[in-house]
Amino acid sequence: MISEWSTTAGRTLRAVRGTSAPITYGLIALCSLIFVLGPASGLTPGYGSGEILAAAQQTYFRHWGVVPAELFDGPARELLTPATALFVHGNWVHLLGNMLFLLVFGAMTEERMGRIEFTLFYAGCGYLALLGYALANTDSAQSLVGASGAISAVLGAFLYLFPRARVTSLLPFLLFVPLRFPAWVVLPFWVAVQWAAASQASEGPGVAYLAHLVGFGLGFLYAWVRYGRGTRVKCTPAPAPEGENQP
Repeated sequence: MISEWSTTAGRTLRAVRGTSAPITYGLIALCSLIFVLGPASGLTPGYGSGEILAAAQQTYFRHWGVVPAELFDGPARELLTPATALFVHGNWVHLLGNMLFLLVFGAMTEERMGRIEFTLFYAGCGYLALLGYALANTDSAQSLVGASGAISAVLGAFLYLFPRARVTSLLPFLLFVPLRFPAWVVLPFWVAVQWAAASQASEGPGVAYLAHLVGFGLGFLYAWVRYGRGTRVKCTPAPAPEGENQP
């Protein structure tokens, strides 16, 4: 059994190394592994069940996530939480939604930027997106976790670099019929949805739409400044399922 697992793991690692977007696939694998081993997945018996599990989840999120009220007034380690929070997710839907977006939009963006630049871009924009949310909600004691600030930055860069790439979207008001639109149609629509949701968001647990907007803006601005108008790539159509992104 152990031998079979080692062989499978070795093949997976070799496949990731051989791809043109190993950072994207590595991030997906890392976030998935951290989630499965943590209390939010419900798969690790050591965290208990029922109220004990719920308490363990809250403690876990507060330790690794961003708590705006503690970020600037707490110990120095709190300044690391916008980085650690990028690898922690609240539930299965949260994880799968974020990883789907990263898979679809991250690979092409990484290929265009290169591995090192994409890594720094992802981590830097993700950190600043969560920091921006915290600055706007300094009194909030709600912990914030998730990679969607960084992934939103990837979407912003993707829009600038590949505006004509066709995206397969599933729209609820069209009965989830798959339709293909250019990225310049789909992604601004996604931003408009996030903006509308952010303006109506109430205080308390939920989706950090503001972090999405900050991340998207940072990603688009970075690509615009870094690559300029003359370097956008005319790419072949790339399918990309459209879904709700959560922090």
